[in-house]
Amino acid sequence: MSNKDILLEVKNLQVHFPIFGGVFQKKVGQVKAVDDVSFTIHRGETLGLVGESGCGKTTVGRAIINILRHVSPDVHLGGSVIYHEKDGKTTDLINLSTKDMRQYRSKIQMIFQDPYSSLNSRLSVKQIVAEPIELHKPGMSKKEVNDQVEWLLQKVGLQPEYAARFPHEFSGGQRQRIGIARALATNPDLIVCDEPVSALDVSVQAQVINLMEDLRDEFGISYLFVAHDLSVVHHISTRIAVMYLGNMVEIGAADKVFFEPKHPYTSALLSAVPQPDPRRKDKQRIVLQGDIPNPLNKPSGCSFRTRCPIAKPECANSIPQMQDKGMGQLVACPYV
Repeated sequence: MSNKDILLEVKNLQVHFPIFGGVFQKKVGQVKAVDDVSFTIHRGETLGLVGESGCGKTTVGRAIINILRHVSPDVHLGGSVIYHEKDGKTTDLINLSTKDMRQYRSKIQMIFQDPYSSLNSRLSVKQIVAEPIELHKPGMSKKEVNDQVEWLLQKVGLQPEYAARFPHEFSGGQRQRIGIARALATNPDLIVCDEPVSALDVSVQAQVINLMEDLRDEFGISYLFVAHDLSVVHHISTRIAVMYLGNMVEIGAADKVFFEPKHPYTSALLSAVPQPDPRRKDKQRIVLQGDIPNPLNKPSGCSFRTRCPIAKPECANSIPQMQDKGMGQLVACPYV
């Protein structure tokens, strides 16, 4: 893809949360939740972001939509998140104020992990889906808003008459469809999906994933799909990025990363994917030694070196840079 197709460019992103302690609540340390992460998202593609729990996946998504300062006012944000508009204009979202960020909220939406808590139980489905329309398109009449809500519900596979109901009247899969309709309401360029199917049954997961694929193909939406289920990520993603303890370790085309992983951590992660056929013996499980290091006291150099089967003494000296290992597959390890 050419540079003209780039929608979002994340450069050297850093997210550090301070730790306070003592009688006077002084800063005694910091958690480097995201440490020097870089990647791009192109128009119409899905970038899958995977890794173990606590590796910083969700924090990356929240940094992109610029809500971290509302969660933790003392958070340190570094690097840049550059949004590319169709007319060629670029904007760094990372340091925008709440007021300045508002005009970009309609272009970058989010689907949350838990469909049971991400919808306001006091609002009807119509009010939930209409809220972003009324906020970002104030010139629309009441009838136009109602028509838009009905159209969106039909697009996500729900009946228009469901608009009068409340979230507690729906199943988990239906609630997630309502969340998708709300995200689509502003006609966004990018939707950050924070583990959108992890709380759903497997059969419902497939329905929601297929729906998201259809919407991507129809509207040209880009997704940042944050998840820990590698099978789901491989199914929906154009490219896959792998994180470990706040660092990016591998990124490349979905098939290349899934079937030909280069980084030792990616190989171990993929070996843990359950096999649907228990009679298959050709895939050997890679068991990593040791525990995940404490994020408060990360190892020097490569954060994976304490568990890596091919680690060398030199790995402690510096954080490895991403290197192209062929076919655009970038790997943060000089020894693979």
